[in-house]
Order: sequence, then C-alpha cells, then structure tokens
Amino acid sequence: MPLQLPYEFQIGLRYTRAGRRARRRNGFISFISALSVAGIALGVAALITVLSVMNGFQKQVRDRMLAVLSHIEVFSTQGPFADPAALVLKAKQQPKVLAGAPFVMGQVMLTRDESVRGVIVRGIDPKLEPSVADFLQQVPNETLEALQPGQFGVMIGGELARQLLISPGDRITLIAPQGTMTPAGVVPRARQFKLVGIFDSGHYEYDTSLVLMNIQDAGRLFRVDGAGGVRLKTSDMLDAPAIAVQLAAMLGADYYVRDWSRENRNWFAAVKIEKRMMFIILMLIIAVAAFNLVSMLVMTVTDKQADIAILRTIGATPGSVMKIFIVQGAMVGLLGTAIGMVLGVTLALNIDTVVAAVESAFGFQVLPKGIYFINELPSDLHWDDVGTIGLCACVLAFFSTLYPSWRASRVRPAEALRYE
Repeated sequence: MPLQLPYEFQIGLRYTRAGRRARRRNGFISFISALSVAGIALGVAALITVLSVMNGFQKQVRDRMLAVLSHIEVFSTQGPFADPAALVLKAKQQPKVLAGAPFVMGQVMLTRDESVRGVIVRGIDPKLEPSVADFLQQVPNETLEALQPGQFGVMIGGELARQLLISPGDRITLIAPQGTMTPAGVVPRARQFKLVGIFDSGHYEYDTSLVLMNIQDAGRLFRVDGAGGVRLKTSDMLDAPAIAVQLAAMLGADYYVRDWSRENRNWFAAVKIEKRMMFIILMLIIAVAAFNLVSMLVMTVTDKQADIAILRTIGATPGSVMKIFIVQGAMVGLLGTAIGMVLGVTLALNIDTVVAAVESAFGFQVLPKGIYFINELPSDLHWDDVGTIGLCACVLAFFSTLYPSWRASRVRPAEALRYE
C-alpha cells in the first residue's frame, strides 16, 4: 500500500508547484518565489565558497609555518639540557611522537655593510634537525654538512639574502645582547659568520628573520652550555596540543611543554574570529532571502483566502491551515538550500578552474605571485561547514514561514467568501 501523505503536505506541495505553473494569474508571486530560491541559493553558495577559501589560506599558512616551527617544544626549568637525547627517548614513549632534535634559540643584531636588523638565531644539530623541520628536507646535504662546529657557518632565508644582497661565501656579523664586561663598561660581543647556504621555507616572516647555525656555535655565541630546548615532531600536527598535555603530565613539573598553537596563539585566534565574523556577515545574505520568503507567503495567503475559507468550512483546523503554508515556505527554503549547497561545493572543489577562467576572461591576476608568494587560490572544503550552513539556512527559512502561516490560520471563512 503506497504511503499516503497528510493532506496538509499534499496541498502545500501543490501550492508550491502551482506558484511556478500559473504564471498568468500569479506571475508576481512566482517571481518573488523564484527570487527567494535564488537568494537563498546564492547566499549558501557564497558562504560555502568563502569559508572554503579561508580554510585553504589558513591551512596553507599553517603548513608553511609548521614547516619551520616545532609541533612541540620542551624546555627545562632547571636550565639547559645536558643530555637532550635522553629526553627525546623519553618523549618517544608517546606513540605519536616521531622525532626530536635539540636547539638553542636567541635574538641578535645582524650587520652587513650599512644594513642592520634584528634576527632570530636557531642553533641546530644538522643531522637531527631535518627530521623535525620539513623545509630543511629540500636543502642539499652538503649545505647542512657545512654547518660544522667551530667553523661558524650560517644559513639564512632567501628573502633576507636578497635584501642584504649577499650570496654563499660572503660574511655577516652577528652581535649578541650578552655583552662582555670591560673597564670601559659592557661591550656587546660580535662575531663574524660565513654564509654557507640559503633556504626557502615559503613563509615570508621566517625567510627574512631566521638564521640557522650549528648548535655548538650558537652555544658559544649565547654562552649556553648544552641545549636550550628540544623540538619534537608528531604524527599529526592537529593532535599536537593534546599530545603536549600528555607529555607535560609524563615529564613532570621540571619541564615546560609548549605546542605550536600556543606559540602562535594571537594569529590563530585572529583567523578564528575573522572566519566567525565572515560567517555572520554572509549569513545576512540568506536572511535577506528569507525576508523575500515572508513577502512571497504573505502575498500567497492574500491570494488564497478563498481556498483557505473553503478548507475551513469543510473541517480544516487553524493548525492544519498553518501547516499548509509552512510546508510551502519550507519547500522553497529547502530547494534554495539544496541548490546553493551543490553550487557552493562545486565552486569550492573547482575554485582554481573558476579563478583561471575569470583571469582569462578579464585579463588580470587574482593573486600576483610577486605579492602573495602563491600562484593559485587555495580551497579546503570542510563538510561540517557545509552541514552547518545548510542547517542554518533551513532554520531561517522555517522561521520565516511562521508569521505568514499564522496569518493564514486567522482568516475568517465568512469574510473571505463575502465578495467571491
């Protein structure tokens, strides 16, 4: 036996179809209905596409940032590590910790001819560092091997090298803040270093401010006996905050554990707020389309007063009349949401093709590589975002039907049929 829908659903669906077919009688109502569908669809599609592009930018910046930074850093509250290898072995008892490497970190002034700028020095073990820093895997082995202790060789980013107009073989001077006490007062300690290689991390900030050298040379520069900390790499960088909590409990109070989300808390918080505000702003587009839905239903109720009166006279309750128009409005909202979700997902998955077509048609570059250092618009579609957007659009459409449907349930049969 076929499923029999309640008559409220059948009439509501019939009104939805009739609004599109009876163009001569209800042409303006059909136009408002189509406008509501198009508005909801465009709003949903725009929101899905924009959030996917924002997710893509966030993922690309985060991946490039974490190619330089540590997933997890461990510091000792007792001072430098005398045996960092023992700590790495202990940290690897956590199954998701893949590798570790000691480091020494400090800030110095870099001078070259008349150029002076502040940079960050990271002393590394050339053999272990590539296991925790992905960007060094692209550096030739002979370049890393040139960072021998006592040779005072350094590597800098490509952007910094271009700004200073230097190349491998040139010398730079690093001035450490820890000075030497002399009869004339505190004199900053300066030492010349030879540039042995150039790296490119893909992140402008680190390509202009990071200097790599052997950990022993950095120890001499900053007067640190041992490793200042240990960098750890995990199997999944998104799990690093949870892994850091487990390591802190396992290592005890003598160690301080910091993950990448804490080190860049302000940046990630700003991106999160920006994404939330963009969601709210673009949701207003769907809200405007929902207002069109209210207008369409109000006019439909006015046009169908005679039909409502006949239904009331044959026994339909005010609640049943209200359900009829809720079904009609909800179907328009569902149709617009479904079209928008399909369109938005299609655009998000093919954003590079769409951008290429726009650039070819109008003759300009959306993302000039010389400015943004990327040659394509990134997109990272999150299905939970798609579901949230679709649910919010459906909820807005549903609430938009309540007032017109309530007005329809208040129609009095005698007054509605008086002039028929």
